[in-house]
Amino acid sequence: MSIMTMHEFIKERPYLIWWVKNYDKLSAESIVEATLNYGDWDDVQILIKILGIKKVARIFREKSKPSKMGRQNYFPEVKNYFSLYFNKYA
Repeated sequence: MSIMTMHEFIKERPYLIWWVKNYDKLSAESIVEATLNYGDWDDVQILIKILGIKKVARIFREKSKPSKMGRQNYFPEVKNYFSLYFNKYA
């Protein structure tokens, strides 16, 4: 059994990123963000199996910092939980 790609993963879960029509052009950063913000625990675990926990943690850490404009797109409770989670497990 081969593991699915991140684009196959997101195509099977349109409820995570409903505002997008072309899933093949999504970046790993967009898929991680949508999954952590809107997915359930099973979605998160499948994404970690696809990308690896270190890569998901790296993407999360890079994108959860406020940008020069002071923005980041993770919900506060998601940011708090996954900061703790990745600090412990990644």
